[in-house]
Amino acid sequence: MEAKKMYIDGEWVIGSMAKTFDVINPATGEVIDKVYESSVEDTRLAIAAAKRSFYETREWRDMDSQTRGDIILKIADMIEKYADELAMMDTLDNGKPLREAEGDISDGIHCFRYYAGLCKTPHGGVYEVNDGFGKMHSYETREPVGVCAQITPWNYPFLMSVWKLAPALAAGNSIVFKPSPKAPLSTIRLFEIFEEAGLPNGCVNLVQGDAEVGSEMGENKDVDMITFTGSTRVGQSLMRAAATNVKKIGLELGGKSPNVIFADADLDGAVEWAMIGIFFNQGEVCSAGSRIIIEESIHDEFVKRLKKKAEAMTIGNPVNNPDIGPVITERDMEKILSYIKSGVEEGATLVTGGERYMEGECAKGYFIRPTIFDNCTPDMKIVREEIFGPVVTIQTFKTEKEAVDMANDTIYGLAGAVFTSDITRAHRVISEIRAGITWINCYNPTFNEAPWGGYKMSGIGRELGVHGMEEYQEVKQININLTPGIVGWYEH
Repeated sequence: MEAKKMYIDGEWVIGSMAKTFDVINPATGEVIDKVYESSVEDTRLAIAAAKRSFYETREWRDMDSQTRGDIILKIADMIEKYADELAMMDTLDNGKPLREAEGDISDGIHCFRYYAGLCKTPHGGVYEVNDGFGKMHSYETREPVGVCAQITPWNYPFLMSVWKLAPALAAGNSIVFKPSPKAPLSTIRLFEIFEEAGLPNGCVNLVQGDAEVGSEMGENKDVDMITFTGSTRVGQSLMRAAATNVKKIGLELGGKSPNVIFADADLDGAVEWAMIGIFFNQGEVCSAGSRIIIEESIHDEFVKRLKKKAEAMTIGNPVNNPDIGPVITERDMEKILSYIKSGVEEGATLVTGGERYMEGECAKGYFIRPTIFDNCTPDMKIVREEIFGPVVTIQTFKTEKEAVDMANDTIYGLAGAVFTSDITRAHRVISEIRAGITWINCYNPTFNEAPWGGYKMSGIGRELGVHGMEEYQEVKQININLTPGIVGWYEH
C-alpha cells in the first residue's frame, strides 16, 4: 500500500526521514494504512511555510471576507460530496459505529458553513471616551492571530479537526496541523479537499507524528498560537512550552463529569441519557458523564434499569452499526481494564461488564463490555481519574447540597448534567456546578453556535460559536485625535 504523505507549502511530501507508521483497525487489529512520519525538521518547514503565507504572501490573510467565506462554503460542499468516504475512514481507524461517524461528518459540514457566515458578520466596537486630551474617537478591530499550530485527538478525528480548522481559517490565519497518529485518515482526506478547494500554498500545512512534533509546535517561536485537545498532562507540557514566546494558547483537556439525577426525574429518560453520556463513542469522550450521582430513594430502580439496558447493547464491528464498537488501541484497552480491576480491588460493586469482549468477529479487536460500578466512594481511583472508556461509577446522595458537593469534588470542570422535573431546582443546581458545558434533562448534545470548553484543569479558552472565532483573533485598540495640533500639556 502507498503510504499517506504530509502536506507542506502546497505539496504532498514524504518528509526527511522517509519513515512510516501503521494505522490500525481497532475492530480487527489489522494494519489498514501507512502514514509518513514528520520529523522536527519537517515541522519547522511547515511552520516556515505558514509564516511566509501569513506575513509575506498574505493571500489568505488579505482576502476579503466575501471571497474567503465562499471558499469555506466550497469546502463544506466538497465534504458533503465525500461524506460517505470520510465517515467510513473514521469508522475504520477509530472504531466508532458508522452512524456516529456519519453524524460527525454532518456536524463538520455545518461547522464550516457556520464559520463561512460568521466571518462576514460585523465585529469590533466603538467607544465613547473622555476629552482630556481633546476630542478623540476610539474603536477596536479584530485581526487574525498569525501562525496557528493545532493538535487534535483521536476520539473524534474528523470533527475535532473541523472545530479548530474552520474558525482559524475564517479568521484569516495560516495553520500547521497535527492529527493523532492513531486515527489520521479523515484529516488527511480533508487536506486533500483543502487543496482541491484552492486554499493558497502555505495557508494550511499537515504534519504527522507524536510527542516530538507536538513539542516543536509548542516551543517554536514562529508559532503565534497553539491549540490542543487531549489529556491534561500533555496540555500542561504544551502550556510550559508556549511560554517560550508567550504565544496564545487554547486547551480543551480532560474531564470526570458528574451526571446528577434527582428522584423526580423521568427515570426512563434519565437512564437512556445516562447511557448516551457514558457509552456513546465507547466512552472515549472528554465530556463523558462518567460519574452518576443519584438520589438515594431511586437508586435501586435506576441501577436495575441501567443494567438491563447496558446488557442489551450490541457489540460488534463498527461498520455494521452496533451500539458499541472497539476502543482505539490494544494499549488503551489494557489501560481501561486495569481501571476496572482497581475498582473491584477498592471495593466497588461490579454491576455488569468489566471484561474484554471476544465473541465471534470481535475475537481480535479491542472490545470492552459496557461496565457499571455501584457503591462507589469519592476516594476510589475509578471515581477520581479519567478512564476514557465505557465505564461509569454510581454514587448516591440525600440532599441537594450533598449532590452539588459531590459533583464539584473533582480537579476537572468540563461538563455536567442535572435531571429533575423541578425547573427551579434544575437552574439552581446547574448554576452551582463548576463546569463549562452543562445540560438539563439530557446529556452530550453539542451545537456549532454554542461555546465548548471547561473550567479548572479541563482547559483554557473556548471552541465553537462566536467565542471559537474570537480565540483565533487579536483585538486591536485604535485611537484617533480628531483635533490635531498642540495640546498645551508642556506649555509654561
